Amino acid sequence: MACTIGFVASAAADEGMWLFNAPPLKQLKEKYQFEPTPQWLDHLQKASVRFNSGGSGSFVSANGLCITNHHVGLDTLQKISSEKKNYVRDGFYAKTQAEEVKATDLELNVLMSIEDVTDKVKAAVQPSMSPEDANKARSNVIAQIENESKQKTGLRSDVITLYQGGVYNLYRYKRYDDVRLVFAPEQQAAFYGGDPDNFEYPRFDLDICVFRAYENGQPAHPQHYLKWNSKGPADGELTFVSGHPGKTDRQLTTDELAAMRDGEVPYLLSMLNRREVFLNAFAARSFENARRVREDLFGIQNSRKAFVGIQAALLDPEIWNSIAAREKRLRDGIAGDPKFAAAVTAYDKIKQAQEETAKILPVYHYYETARGRENATYRAPRALYSTLFKYARRLLRAGDERPKPNGERFPEFRDSNKESLELDLFSTAPIYNDVEQLTLADSLTDLVAAFGANDPQVQQVLAGKSPRDRAAELVKGTKLKDVAFRKQLYEGGAAAVTAAHDPMIELARLVDGPAREARKTFEAQDEAKQQAYAEIAKARFALEGTSTYPDATFTLRLSYGPLKGYEEDGKQIPALTNFAGLYQRAAEHNNQPPFNLPKRWIDHKSKLNLNTPLDFVTTADIIGGNSGSPVVNKAGEFVGIIFDGNIQSLALDCIFSDKQARAVSVDSAAITEALRKVYDANALVDELSTAK
Repeated sequence: MACTIGFVASAAADEGMWLFNAPPLKQLKEKYQFEPTPQWLDHLQKASVRFNSGGSGSFVSANGLCITNHHVGLDTLQKISSEKKNYVRDGFYAKTQAEEVKATDLELNVLMSIEDVTDKVKAAVQPSMSPEDANKARSNVIAQIENESKQKTGLRSDVITLYQGGVYNLYRYKRYDDVRLVFAPEQQAAFYGGDPDNFEYPRFDLDICVFRAYENGQPAHPQHYLKWNSKGPADGELTFVSGHPGKTDRQLTTDELAAMRDGEVPYLLSMLNRREVFLNAFAARSFENARRVREDLFGIQNSRKAFVGIQAALLDPEIWNSIAAREKRLRDGIAGDPKFAAAVTAYDKIKQAQEETAKILPVYHYYETARGRENATYRAPRALYSTLFKYARRLLRAGDERPKPNGERFPEFRDSNKESLELDLFSTAPIYNDVEQLTLADSLTDLVAAFGANDPQVQQVLAGKSPRDRAAELVKGTKLKDVAFRKQLYEGGAAAVTAAHDPMIELARLVDGPAREARKTFEAQDEAKQQAYAEIAKARFALEGTSTYPDATFTLRLSYGPLKGYEEDGKQIPALTNFAGLYQRAAEHNNQPPFNLPKRWIDHKSKLNLNTPLDFVTTADIIGGNSGSPVVNKAGEFVGIIFDGNIQSLALDCIFSDKQARAVSVDSAAITEALRKVYDANALVDELSTAK
């Protein structure tokens, strides 16, 4: 009985990352006697923001103020900082709009509309097609849908795969690519407690960062933004989370989850652990070294701890038994019913595709991408961990892909992604030779360890040199640090790229053949899995109705749940912390890192109301990507901002439980109090508070 109580969602559980076009109205009305109106949902949808750096946020003023987490803004903070202006360490506040600092390559997306295009996408794929031909046909029709939508509306248009291929929705986004920094606290205040406290609770973090979106050189005036509630939520109060959860695996078969448990997660942990070690060693050599790799190191440590939690969940017999029982219930429901025959055989097809994929994974991971299916967002191959290599690959492939018909290109080079690609490719973010040599040398060493020094492809990559010397030769020899040079090659196409004879581009060319071949196989087998999952989804809809939610896809979702503490090791953990607890925690650790307080927090302690709530937990269903999501009350007012989950929440990747798993947020009361009394940011608070 224990696993049933702990891990199987019940009618009373606040489970679900719900689509805005299929919200959980029935569940909310039955449990909380609250039913959000279409207008309430539309307002929240269009006030919510996606950050292309991997998080969420929301508009909170009529003049384009957008709030997210410090760790979501960290990528931008790092890129606009220098040795003399360290915004990560020291924080930043622009007292006037003229002082706001423009981000180098930050894009914000606001979801404007959703259209079901399932029939159009599925009609392009015929049963007689091979997986490779089906993948081409599906990619072609998706590109066509996206391009027609963009031409018609002017909005970024993305076809999103839901239910692992059971449903396809067209999401249209308004883009903002002139985004400027308004406020950031010191990282020590935002990430108080450092790595030891990450994914833990109680917490005492002011994990916020405020930007302003601009249009045509002037502050944007979004029609939809959230009214600021300076009091925050009460213990037990129902709240809602509107954000962009990145990826969950709850609808995968047990065979796929077993492969993830036994192969993918250990593989990723080995990569993350390796990178954490060498980046830590580099950072320890000087303050400037530490500044240069801070954002990379933070991201790696965060991912490492997350995957450790996922691994622990998948190795927990209670959780695994619940996952197996969940699948058995569905399979029992479809067994013996002729109309579900395709769903019955789908499980074997997924397993077979998984086995075929496994054969090419080493080449795919080391030469194409370190994880998952490639899409418009660049993910580095494991063997070539380098920003300069990213530019080389994108220029090389842009030259090859852009002359093709739009539907035959890789997704990252389709017309629908043109502006986002160019924003990234022409970024003015600084590139440091020592960091590039460090990361590239280690990833090349990793390549040798994986394939052996006598592997012909490895020998060609190293060109008779050690990984360290080869990395130095490539970084020193390339001209790709120059933005103007990158633009010249991009505009000149394949001929200009070839004529450049740039060593980093030639390396990208050298590995492009095996990388593309592995990608073709990966995507063909992924297509086979999509078709099989579509049959399972069809059976699930028939048995359960469409009242279920799809796995997370880094698209906008609605979650909900009240503020609620929990019991851990026989101790009751309260739902809220406060400023008094922050100062007490610092005292308990003699104000030593990572529990030391920034100087201004010590100097301004007497001004603060120490009983002000700082952080809180709710039962809302979240995952990575929800960072920065607004937490709103039933009135649709901003009352907090998601920044983490506790350690128990890491199991939510594969199964839901609200017994102990909690979403962790910064309280709007704490934000208001700190901005006024610690940072003297009265003008910013006034702008937030006047939102109607």
